Amino acid sequence: MAEEPKEKEVGTGPESWLEIAVGNRLAVVIHLFLSLLAVLLLVAASIATYDTVLREYPKLWQESNEYVALQAIIETLLLIAIAVEFALLLLFRRMSAVVEVLVFVLARKALNPDIHALELVLVAAAIAGLIVLRFYYLPGETT
Repeated sequence: MAEEPKEKEVGTGPESWLEIAVGNRLAVVIHLFLSLLAVLLLVAASIATYDTVLREYPKLWQESNEYVALQAIIETLLLIAIAVEFALLLLFRRMSAVVEVLVFVLARKALNPDIHALELVLVAAAIAGLIVLRFYYLPGETT
């Protein structure tokens, strides 16, 4: 015969008022900590943006190689975008934010001038897969 389930197991049943109070306070502390990290990331991204505008953009008008300067600007801006998207991920903890961070990371990887053709194809396939995942399989607004 099949064994009947035990009536009382450890960890099941309604939570006590103490567990609810501690859980709620701990959740608030964790949310505040993640919010602080997000603010620090946004401050760092703002400083990096200001620094990029002051130091990197003037290199486009110098007599040196404009391609190298433009590539450095784009890499820096993508890194700033990764930081901002990561800050959003810390605040909202949505799967769509994870996908967006990964798309920016892969786009930055694709800009590397030392990347091989196979790696570039794999990065492009990964970005396409993440876009399909984001728009067709993740719930919520897609714009």
